[in-house]
Amino acid sequence: MTKTPAEIELLAESGRLLASVFAYLDGQPLAGSTTLQVNDLVEAFIVDRLGARPASKGQYGYGFVLNSSRNEVVCHGVPSKDEILQDGDIVNFDITLEKDGYIADSNKTFLIGNVAPAARQLVRATYEAMWKGIRAVRPGARLGDIGHAIERHAKRNGYSVVHDYCGHGIGREMHEAPNVLHFGKPGTGLALREGMVFTIEPMLNQGRRTVRTEEDGWTVVTTDGKLSAQFEHTVAVTRDGVRVLTLRPEEARPAA
Repeated sequence: MTKTPAEIELLAESGRLLASVFAYLDGQPLAGSTTLQVNDLVEAFIVDRLGARPASKGQYGYGFVLNSSRNEVVCHGVPSKDEILQDGDIVNFDITLEKDGYIADSNKTFLIGNVAPAARQLVRATYEAMWKGIRAVRPGARLGDIGHAIERHAKRNGYSVVHDYCGHGIGREMHEAPNVLHFGKPGTGLALREGMVFTIEPMLNQGRRTVRTEEDGWTVVTTDGKLSAQFEHTVAVTRDGVRVLTLRPEEARPAA
């Protein structure tokens, strides 16, 4: 379950490359693009520019390099030539990258054009909730501390936390132990140890936390049709705290 210092450096290199993918997307005119076009741009960037492998493609039979989850889609949205990103949308791109046998996983919710204040607030609170969870990570802390910090922030801002999906350990495999819930009680759950590597990826909903999977078997949506947002980082437990392995350039001063 724990990784050696050498393994963590390999994971950090994968994380650095993955962060550059999001920096690349930040510079793209996403409005008017289809989610399939975004998928293809990301695949070309990872393979041709970075010399890496998009780890999601082929995993569990999935045919794309990213998930594109727009508006009421909670997670696992499938890129499509018919889904056009429009002014006012929020859309999460969830991307994995493998380099030298080690996988990093991260996602970000993008604001497309002129987004309504209520949607902006949901996205901001979700980002803050992720960081609340990250700041709970240290040796001797417990997984319940992470979940509690996330859920408390969500509830204080009037949002619900999706319980059906969670963060996960990561390394040579995309999904490893432990599962990292985004709700919980402080002081409960697995104790964190130096060298553990996992993702923290809360999903916050405007309305109820309940979700359903659509007929394609992948796309998960809110049952009440209200908006959902998500953010994710891959983190490592260090001797005295936490190291974010997928930190992006604009996050030199992350949300408090």
